[in-house]
Amino acid sequence: MPENEETTTVETEPQQPATAQEAEQQPTDPWADPDAARKEIEKLRREAAKYRTKASDLEPLAQKARELEDAQKTEAQRMAEQLTAAQQRIQAVQQRAVRAEVRALASSEFADPDDAHAFLPLDRFVSEDGEIDTDGIRDGLADLLKRKPHLAKPVDNSPRAPRADRTQGSSGNGNRTPNEPSAVFADFMKGALARGR
Repeated sequence: MPENEETTTVETEPQQPATAQEAEQQPTDPWADPDAARKEIEKLRREAAKYRTKASDLEPLAQKARELEDAQKTEAQRMAEQLTAAQQRIQAVQQRAVRAEVRALASSEFADPDDAHAFLPLDRFVSEDGEIDTDGIRDGLADLLKRKPHLAKPVDNSPRAPRADRTQGSSGNGNRTPNEPSAVFADFMKGALARGR
């Protein structure tokens, strides 16, 4: 309260009845008369009993309402958790699909296609409806090769070394060495057939 304001209190004096007749007409305190007090107490007890009965009748309904509210809250929470889990699964599948697409497109130009998806932001290549932007991936890969040319496959300009030809040498033309297992077995069989066994 502000300091400048003063509070004034108005005291009221109890009014005295002017005459004895007016005193008899004024309502009397029910607690002053024991019979009237007893009647008032009985009346209040009946009202209290009536309200207790009503409360006990309504308690099961209140309990059911609380249970339904809890069940609905639990159901809503369960549905929210399922929605979150489904969204996470969808996002994981989209990320795997984008990684596979990046690897497939990078395999022709990159030494290690896994490097390509490690350097690219994969979320950028998924549209709002979940489609994969392959043209965007191609552009991203080309840009990545410009920025980091060491990720590209090495260009092999050297002449190729000749491959070994298995038909050349002693085993390819039928001349076997005596230590070769097939030659040992063949000699054994020839000897067994010659002896007539």
